[in-house]
Amino acid sequence: MIRFPNAKINLGLRVVSRRPDGYHNLETVFYPIQLQDALEIIPVSEGGTTLTLSGIAIDGDSRDNLVMKAWRQMSERFALPPVSIHLHKAIPFGAGLGGGSADAAFLLSMVRDYFHLPLSDEELDREAAALGADCPFFLHNKPLLAKGTGNEFAPVNLSLKGYRLVLVKPAVAVPTAVAYSMVTPAEPDEPVEVTIARPVSEWRDRLVNDFEKSVFDRFPEIGAIKESLYEAGAVYASMSGSGSSVFGLFDRDVDLTGCYRDCFVWSGACEV
Repeated sequence: MIRFPNAKINLGLRVVSRRPDGYHNLETVFYPIQLQDALEIIPVSEGGTTLTLSGIAIDGDSRDNLVMKAWRQMSERFALPPVSIHLHKAIPFGAGLGGGSADAAFLLSMVRDYFHLPLSDEELDREAAALGADCPFFLHNKPLLAKGTGNEFAPVNLSLKGYRLVLVKPAVAVPTAVAYSMVTPAEPDEPVEVTIARPVSEWRDRLVNDFEKSVFDRFPEIGAIKESLYEAGAVYASMSGSGSSVFGLFDRDVDLTGCYRDCFVWSGACEV
């Protein structure tokens, strides 16, 4: 069985308050995009479950990969037979795109379907939430308003069909803990769910990512990418999540693949 976990972008990201548990309450909209990894599971007759990797190199022990954590979580609950898992990475990590969470969520869904496990969609959501706050989003893969720590979802009436998305990730990483340490929580003047209902042409100075100011101060090359996307004609541009990728929405075809040195660049049509 093979499936293709996709990335997401954040449309707006307001850090509303700091929680007693040390985490933060957020407001954002998760929007799925068609940048995809590839994930395959194959049954094996002997030995234990293994994970092999290709594509973008991932640092660290593969046993710590979220895909393997997802497998162990399901295997311990259902005593599953071993499989061979292969993950081809095309979604950059450390980019605010949720690639690792998508891989883990898709693995859960694949295991349920492949082994015909008695898990409802609600139970699968809970399994995904145990791996990461944003993991359940990738089981739904439609625009959703996220609140709490990014784990409370509500439908949002949004379609970006007709727009083209250009994504640029520079060769720098923004550690999530560092990004949060530099932001000051505050209630927004206008909730994200209200701003997102406005025309995209009105988003530029309204749909805010609270991480941008401090991240751009520390990594000015990321801020420069956002400005360059506006100069190229983007209707709206923003950093995704806590960085370091930046995206632009265009109302026309545009080719910027040769415009950014030492950067990952991807473009595609908005599908939903």
